[in-house]
Amino acid sequence: MTQTQVDAAPLEATIEIAAPPAAVWAVVTDVARMSSWSPQVVKTFVFGGPLRRGTRFLNINHQGLKHWPTNAQVVRFSPHRDFAFEVLENWAVWSYELEPTETGTRVTHRRELPRGISPLSRGMQRLFLGGAEKFGGEMQVGMRRTLERMKAEIEG
Repeated sequence: MTQTQVDAAPLEATIEIAAPPAAVWAVVTDVARMSSWSPQVVKTFVFGGPLRRGTRFLNINHQGLKHWPTNAQVVRFSPHRDFAFEVLENWAVWSYELEPTETGTRVTHRRELPRGISPLSRGMQRLFLGGAEKFGGEMQVGMRRTLERMKAEIEG
C-alpha cells in the first residue's frame, strides 16, 4: 500500500446497542463528554450553544505524553440517524451513523478523508505520531473502544 493509500484509507467500527436510536443519539452527539468514551480525547469545548450543523468545537487530544488541539465543525446533523464533523486541521470527516434494528440500534463510527489528508497532518503524523499506518491503527482501536464504552453506558 502506498503512503497516499494509507493516508486516505477510511476507518470504520460498528456495534449493536440494545437501545432505541434516540437514546444512542443523545450519547453520540454529547461531544462535550467525548473524553468519557474516546481513548484519544482529553477534553472538548463546544462553542455556540446546542449542537447543530455548523457548530464548532475544540478537542484536546493525546497519544501518551503528546497533546495537540483540533478544531472541528459539524457538517451533518440528521437527528437519530447521522452526525458528522470535519476536523479543520486534517480534513478528516468523523461520523456516527445510526440504524434501527429489531433489538436496538446499529452504530457505525467512521473516519473518512474525502479530500485526502492535509499536508500539515501528514507531516505531524510522520514526525510525531509514528506514521500514518501506526496512527491509523491506533485510531481504529480507539474507535472500537469508544463504541464499546458508549454501549456500556447506554445499556447500563
